[in-house]
Amino acid sequence: MANPNKQKGTAWESAIRDYLNAFLGLVDERGKFLDPMSGSNVRRAAQEGAKDVGDIHCAPFVLEAKNTASPAVPTWIRQAEVEAGHAGFPFGVVVRKVRGFSVAMGSVHVSVRTWTRIRLALGMDTSEFRALYGWSASLRGLDTSRWYLTTTVRDLAHLISDYRRNVPSGVTRAVR
Repeated sequence: MANPNKQKGTAWESAIRDYLNAFLGLVDERGKFLDPMSGSNVRRAAQEGAKDVGDIHCAPFVLEAKNTASPAVPTWIRQAEVEAGHAGFPFGVVVRKVRGFSVAMGSVHVSVRTWTRIRLALGMDTSEFRALYGWSASLRGLDTSRWYLTTTVRDLAHLISDYRRNVPSGVTRAVR
């Protein structure tokens, strides 16, 4: 792999995958899957065909990993949501590396619409959901398509765990 930017991106994707698998208890102390065939495992997606399916599959989420100095969060969120659709997952989110911090402190960004759909699937009110998972809002001007919410990878890991434990399969389709 000659491209240094591609190497940095691949390393960031792998770090996210490894962190989430360990947090969710899907791997042993050496990082080997406890059940290699489980659909719950967090995996880097293989790109096939013309439609990108995101960087990391962590059901019910597709994660678009970004390791760049210049942020373009609203554009990235739209990209993540399109790629989640291509992959057949209900939620697309962006995970951006924060320089000088661990994977757990990476920034996770979601659109207001996706945030609301996740919250409704979990059956939580706005205040409870915001407080429990550490969400903060970025409201950029009057154009609501540029508004988004942010949390950390650590809080996303808690959210994924809670979602998988509390939301029956198929419910996400009902709150679309």
